Amino acid sequence: MLTAPSIRPLHVLLVEDDDDHAELTTLALEAHDERHRVTRARDGAEALDLLFQRGDYADADRPDLVLLDLNLPLVSGLEVLEHVKADEALRALPVVVLTTSDTETDRVRAGRHHANSYLVKPVDFAKFEAMIRELGDYWARWDRLPC
Repeated sequence: MLTAPSIRPLHVLLVEDDDDHAELTTLALEAHDERHRVTRARDGAEALDLLFQRGDYADADRPDLVLLDLNLPLVSGLEVLEHVKADEALRALPVVVLTTSDTETDRVRAGRHHANSYLVKPVDFAKFEAMIRELGDYWARWDRLPC
């Protein structure tokens, strides 16, 4: 019988400009495992600075997982995704698009830029919380891709 591996703590970069969505996502991840650590970028430019360790973020730790909204100020989520997946040092970093957009155009564009997953935020809080808990469980327990 297959037994589930233990949960490992995750460092998640949450790229989200909406304060309410960011708070709900953070609470759900930390409720899943209090060892999870969430760093938030409020726009695409800040996300790129964090990921490429530029400027004020030169000493920033690289995350284990990126949760990326598409509709961001300054630099769009798709542009962030394109830069991450084009960089050899960051290419293997899992990027999960977490957005309100369920348009085929956005899903196709995210796929073309090699998003590891595309999730549409449910409007219902209980469903959103369950989705984030399952997402945390998958990446913290089951995924074994190298970062």
